[in-house]
Amino acid sequence: MKLFLKEHALLILLNIVQFTAILLIYWLDGYRNLLPALYAIFIGFFFLVCYLFYQYFSRRTFYHRLSHPMETLDESLQKSSPHPVSEAMNDLLRSQYKQYQQQINTIEKEREEHLKLMDQWVHQMKTPISVIELTAQNLDEPDSSSIREETERMKSGLNTILYMARLRTIEQDFHIKPIHLKSLVHEVNGENKRFYIRNKVYPKVEERTEGLTVQSDEKWLYFILTQLVLNAVKYSADKSNSILISIYEREKEAVLEVKDFGVGIPEADKRRIFDAFYTGENGRKFRESTGMGLYLIKESVEYLHHRIEFESRVGEGTTFRILFSETQKR
Repeated sequence: MKLFLKEHALLILLNIVQFTAILLIYWLDGYRNLLPALYAIFIGFFFLVCYLFYQYFSRRTFYHRLSHPMETLDESLQKSSPHPVSEAMNDLLRSQYKQYQQQINTIEKEREEHLKLMDQWVHQMKTPISVIELTAQNLDEPDSSSIREETERMKSGLNTILYMARLRTIEQDFHIKPIHLKSLVHEVNGENKRFYIRNKVYPKVEERTEGLTVQSDEKWLYFILTQLVLNAVKYSADKSNSILISIYEREKEAVLEVKDFGVGIPEADKRRIFDAFYTGENGRKFRESTGMGLYLIKESVEYLHHRIEFESRVGEGTTFRILFSETQKR
């Protein structure tokens, strides 16, 4: 109704001015019997109101579409009243919808090709890295350890790129099944034992509730735990020689907790630690930080319908918890 009144406000005002001018002409001309003029003005207003009512009720669907935002793109294809202006708007929306769909299809095709290229490149790079690692085993120390340390960093970076590329299609990559948390923790620790030794920070595993099994995707949960462990070790080096990985049940939820005793997260950075590419104060001190680890963790946890929480104090350490709603015990 508001849009209709705004559109016809000038017409209504013009008629009021016109009828007022007619009365003034009669009055100034000395004609004092204004009843016929008033009757004519009444008839004019009557026809004006009838016209406005007809315009509004015959085009109310059209005004409703203009007054309310569309919730989906498909709504732009809905037809409104069969007036020339409505038909012209429908044709315009259909044309825009078609162009928009063409652009989306082009972008999607380019994105899929880009992701496919990244995926292939990451897998191709893993082969020469493995060859370098095998070659380094035949070298003397400390050259061998230095080379393997750098190749591990390269592998970690490649995995981050790979999971970033897969994040957009994560729902198609899910395989939900029961996962024994303690077995997963031991698998992650075994894979990163050289990283622990190099940084002189070692994990302690505490299973407060035995046999906890959760419903999740093993590959993505492995990635999440690995990222939390790598961060915990990185920010604990030269400050503490241990991190604590705990498995327990809290209020009928399984909890996988990674706790370090390192530098902690400054208060000013806590609100943005899950933002993409945000490194914060610690990231500027530890140059290897990319700002993508916690972002990927947050996104994948939400896709898996788990929850993540953290607490931290500067100089005392940081604790991250992954919470699972569906649990069972062996």
